[in-house]
Amino acid sequence: MAVDSTQSQSDRRHRRSLIDACSLRAHVVATRGVVVILVLFGASLDLQAQSRLQRIRDRGFLSCGVSAGVAGFATVDTLGHYSGLDVDVCRAVAAAIFGSDQKVRYVETPTLEQFLSSNDIDVVSRRLTWSLRREGLGLLFGPVMFYDGQGFMVPQGQIRTVRQLSNQPICVVPGGENEFNLNTYFKLHNLGLKKVLLRSLDLAAGELTAGRCHAFTADISELGSVRSTMRDGKKFEIFSEQISKEPLAQAVRQGDDQFFNVVRWTVFALIAAEELGVTAANLDEMTTSPDPDIKRLLGVIPGNGRALGLDERWAYYLIKAVGNYGEAFERNVGPRSPIRLDRGLNQLWRNGGLLYASSLRQ
Repeated sequence: MAVDSTQSQSDRRHRRSLIDACSLRAHVVATRGVVVILVLFGASLDLQAQSRLQRIRDRGFLSCGVSAGVAGFATVDTLGHYSGLDVDVCRAVAAAIFGSDQKVRYVETPTLEQFLSSNDIDVVSRRLTWSLRREGLGLLFGPVMFYDGQGFMVPQGQIRTVRQLSNQPICVVPGGENEFNLNTYFKLHNLGLKKVLLRSLDLAAGELTAGRCHAFTADISELGSVRSTMRDGKKFEIFSEQISKEPLAQAVRQGDDQFFNVVRWTVFALIAAEELGVTAANLDEMTTSPDPDIKRLLGVIPGNGRALGLDERWAYYLIKAVGNYGEAFERNVGPRSPIRLDRGLNQLWRNGGLLYASSLRQ
């Protein structure tokens, strides 16, 4: 019995050792499994962040959502050729990725819902106001590329301030933000409001010319577009005074982080080029500049391209394609264009505006 008891105790200890060893082995396997899962999860996130840019490369072109119809920002001619400030940003992003601004296709995208439901559209560039509500839909907005705002267009020399429009007939397209802002501003400032409701934006020019409106209110970008279509457009001016803030920016999907960085730094590169005096005309000359900031911008000092997953000359290519921000502004909407908008808040910071590029230094 004593031998059997000792043997039994020995067997129990052996079984416990085996159980402990198996438990330890299972724990190690489980722990390794967690590590593997975490590694795979991290890799998945990394692939997700890079997938949009890689998809664009594999496709061979950038798909850019636009909304043609506002002159100076996005229009399309009878041959299907798109032009405008929004279009130039698309061209610049394509040039940054491919070295050519021709590798871009434009998709009419009248609503954000269409963009979010169509995974084939990479970025939206269509006078979108950056707002919290829109970010809540799952969007990321790039830097502000045009500081817009609701203003007024009036006959030259007759009315100078918004206050003088109290109890004067004001044309507005009903049912949107413009009418809401107009109602709110006049109520808050105790001004008499006499609205003339238009069925569409296309009617504004005729109503102004006929004198049935003493003013037309819309975003400054739209006012310039409407004025450019008027035969007597030079007889009308746009107030510098504005009643709303409309910071316009490009939008991508949340989760497309690496591509978002490309879009963001494309806009910064356009602004930085103007700050540094780099233009489409002097670009090659500027590659020999002793200024280290210019060298970083143009890829002479490497590193920024690698950080974005692009060729080191990415900014060189986009500046060559569209010029710097000031050149794009003047060409599309500036005083010498048919739109004839002043730079205003869209001046560089050192000239009293709000445009400011983040540092390209590593």
